[in-house]
Amino acid sequence: MQVPLWFALFAVGYLGVKLIRPPVWLIALLLLGGFLLADSVLAPAINSLIK
Repeated sequence: MQVPLWFALFAVGYLGVKLIRPPVWLIALLLLGGFLLADSVLAPAINSLIK
């Protein structure tokens, strides 16, 4: 069974918010920070650490 990445991320995010109930500012900070880091000069370094 193959699930699209966007659907898996949405499902995990939805369940995480429903079960853990983090503050909205924390969710916004994580999303914005991840978006900004993915487009920065640090992206290749982060990519090599993850792989």
